[in-house]
Amino acid sequence: MKILVCKDYAQMSEKAARIFAAQLILKPNSVLGLATGSTPEGMYASLVEKYNEGKIDFADVTSFNLDEYYQLPVENDQSYDYFMKKHLFNHVNIENFNLPNGMVEDVEAECKAYEERIEAAGGIDIQVLGIGKNGHIGFNEPDSVFIKNTHLVELTPSTIEANSRFFASEEEVPKKAVSMGIGTILKSKKIVLLASGEGKADAIAKTVYGDIDPMVPATALQLHNDVIIILDEAAASQLKPEDYTVVK
Repeated sequence: MKILVCKDYAQMSEKAARIFAAQLILKPNSVLGLATGSTPEGMYASLVEKYNEGKIDFADVTSFNLDEYYQLPVENDQSYDYFMKKHLFNHVNIENFNLPNGMVEDVEAECKAYEERIEAAGGIDIQVLGIGKNGHIGFNEPDSVFIKNTHLVELTPSTIEANSRFFASEEEVPKKAVSMGIGTILKSKKIVLLASGEGKADAIAKTVYGDIDPMVPATALQLHNDVIIILDEAAASQLKPEDYTVVK
């Protein structure tokens, strides 16, 4: 793992955006793995800015999102489809974007089809991840085993509580989601994990220093040979200075 520490959220977001922009410049038909939540919003805003300046182009890009709530219509302003259109898709010239369909009756068939679409696209070139306070990546929650492929997830109470800030009440938060599995994530050629704030410091420390443990799903990233972790100072507060590089 390569760990980069930025002074704040804005610098973290810009650093991540530059990595993704470089990917698009070097390979215009890249397959991007995308994430939702408050953490990547700044990165998406920067990518939209770079697109408007003519620095990057999404015309030949294919994207796959990590996850989507189960049985939450895409028209709902808390669906991840809505989020991605609001923060990225509606502002750039991307046409081939994909999210799991959480409204299907046969969710197992949808999960299998999603895996097949990723494989048919040639696999994910670069995947952005956030991390939950419990160490989840995507919606892969703490468990006794790592779930390999895209699957239906029962969200933990801590994740439901954390996501309730986006809803009118905790009762409105979906209790299930469709998520790429740990194995799907690890097939990505490059992974960029973003974390901001002191509340993520413990999960980051466990990811970096802990044993590989499905109870802390992000520890599986230790098995990947090209992971960049980009943090602000607060999220890096439990790391040893010799283990990271400060971004100037």
